[in-house]
Amino acid sequence: MTDETRRRGLEMMSKVYGWEMQDGPGEHFAVTADHLFANIWTRPGLTIRDRRLLLLGALTAQGATDIAEIQIEAALKNEELDEQQLREIALFLCHYVGWPLGSKLDNAVGAVLQRRKAAART
Repeated sequence: MTDETRRRGLEMMSKVYGWEMQDGPGEHFAVTADHLFANIWTRPGLTIRDRRLLLLGALTAQGATDIAEIQIEAALKNEELDEQQLREIALFLCHYVGWPLGSKLDNAVGAVLQRRKAAART
């Protein structure tokens, strides 16, 4: 790892998640920042939105809706996807990964939207 690689990784993580990402300890964080975000998320050919759509599909197929909620929140915050598009993604995925898994994504969308609405009221 170089300082430049870490800087690029943290910068991309901040763009992807929509908040200022701080450096973290450990080998897992190093591989995440230095490889996944500095080298993979920055490759040409796909936008962050494109990658997020793929990631939402993969997470849904695995039933990882807790992690999908992080991506849903970031997509809304970064204005890459809106509620209607997220609901359509969930419905579309029902037909490819199975109704239960697609429905779990739809529930995750609902949970994120509910938290955002509650936060906006306070």
